[in-house]
Amino acid sequence: MPRGDKSAYTDKQKRKAEHIEESYEKRGISEKEAERRAWATVNKEDGGGKKSGSGRKTHPK
Repeated sequence: MPRGDKSAYTDKQKRKAEHIEESYEKRGISEKEAERRAWATVNKEDGGGKKSGSGRKTHPK
C-alpha cells in the first residue's frame, strides 16, 4: 500500500478524520496541514486502519 492510500481505513475512521480536518481549518490551519494532523490523530487514537473486530485483542504479558 503506497503512502497516503486511505483504502485501509473504515468509513467511520474516514468520517472522523474529515471532521477533525474541518475543525483544524476553522482554526486557521492550512488545508494540507489540517489533513495531515487529522490522519495523525486517527492513527494515534485507533492505531491505524481496519484493526477492530474479532480476534484482534492483545494479550497481556
